[in-house]
Amino acid sequence: MMPLQEMSDRLEIQDLLARYSFAIDDHDWDVLDEVFTSDAHIDYTAAGGIKGAYPEIKAWLASVLPLFVLTQHLTATTALDLAGDTARARTILFNPMVSRDDAGAEHVMFVGLRYRDELVRTTAGWRIARRVEEKGYMTSV
Repeated sequence: MMPLQEMSDRLEIQDLLARYSFAIDDHDWDVLDEVFTSDAHIDYTAAGGIKGAYPEIKAWLASVLPLFVLTQHLTATTALDLAGDTARARTILFNPMVSRDDAGAEHVMFVGLRYRDELVRTTAGWRIARRVEEKGYMTSV
């Protein structure tokens, strides 16, 4: 049987990943302060983004994502390795992103990738200290 602490950690990390998705899709950038450590390193270059320190990434997300009419960050199938107050996670992401051209027609870009995360337990709960995207595919309709 899995120890209670491990069950709790897994649920808290699952909730953390969900909060990230909702924060991104709702454009609620300040919620990301409860997802990442203040000194987190994030690398979104595999899908055409930037990499850098969390404050830079947060500002970039706030400037780029509102260009899309709709995004849905759907995370699933997390492989999680817990080691006390640290953890490593590999999570599959399916992300449809809707844009609108000058004529008003909508276009959907489908992004499939994996997040590779390093997480730490802080006094405020689990946080992502490092995130790297691994591109799977990108296609548009």
